[in-house]
Amino acid sequence: MTGLFVTIEGGDGVGKSTQAALLEEWLTAAGRTVVRTREPGGTDFGLEVREIVLHSRGHITARAEALLYAADRAQHIATKVRPALEAGDVVIQDRYIDSSVAYQGAGRVLGGDDIRRLSEWATEDLVPDLTILLDLDETAARARLNSDNKRFDRLEAEKNDFHRRVRDSFLAIAAENPHRFLVVDAAQPPMVIARLIRERLEPLL
Repeated sequence: MTGLFVTIEGGDGVGKSTQAALLEEWLTAAGRTVVRTREPGGTDFGLEVREIVLHSRGHITARAEALLYAADRAQHIATKVRPALEAGDVVIQDRYIDSSVAYQGAGRVLGGDDIRRLSEWATEDLVPDLTILLDLDETAARARLNSDNKRFDRLEAEKNDFHRRVRDSFLAIAAENPHRFLVVDAAQPPMVIARLIRERLEPLL
């Protein structure tokens, strides 16, 4: 593949969408073709899955939730991400396998190894060139969400101990894969974070 695959990870409320937009703007200004996407929700099928896993009124078991995310991921990578990478585009993706390992593996206590194996099978082992982890204390992240007066989805509404497990898992994954990860303190101003991301990404371009 000739493109570049960049994923942005972190808990709810850390600023992933803001940084994805700033990165897309910078890369586009530099003349690169950018595909900005997310999981779940990067395809029509993904939008349906997103509605189920985040807004279903009925109970969804932890294993069913994990399988829904994996199904979305299989469709998304095969029909959108791989074609873009093969065309030489830069793909900026909000959430990928590491989110499932953190949220379903640690948050739902299903076991990170099993969740990773499921997603690697679903994606035929596609690994990002760079993963940006926006790290923020779960209490501070929740305060950001509260300040927006938004209605929480199923995962955002989980208690602090859930989000603490998620954050700890993200940091553990990053520590195990320092060559792939850039860990950034998400409490910093957005433009400072954007500059750090650009500095790490530029050599890969």
